[in-house]
Amino acid sequence: MAHLRTYIVEDSPVIRENLIATLEEMVPVEVIGTADDESSAKQWLGKSDNACDLVIIDIFLKSGSGLGVLQTARQAQAARKLVVLSNYATPDMRRKCLQLGADKVFDKSNEIDGLISYCARLASGEEASSGLGALPS
Repeated sequence: MAHLRTYIVEDSPVIRENLIATLEEMVPVEVIGTADDESSAKQWLGKSDNACDLVIIDIFLKSGSGLGVLQTARQAQAARKLVVLSNYATPDMRRKCLQLGADKVFDKSNEIDGLISYCARLASGEEASSGLGALPS
């Protein structure tokens, strides 16, 4: 399994550190950078030499929004997966994130296992085509 070079956009230091520890323990992930606000994330993602395989984005940030980060990351046309991880994963928010280019949307409170499974599939080279993180049926 290849290590997923991952960039995390999360404003809570506690959640960010717990997420990093969990991902690095459970799947082959290498966190190569983090941001806690929209402008820092957009700046990092906009640099062509900052390549990564996966970007995990929270909606509510220290300043700005994960929606702006998502839009900028998708417009960069880089070959990377974009995942939203939020406590605000309502059906409307999921739809909005998917419209802005998110590959998957996970709820922090009850879909962490889904995120871990998705990351494991990405790392193993499987195409993540299941409905995990999609709109509930």
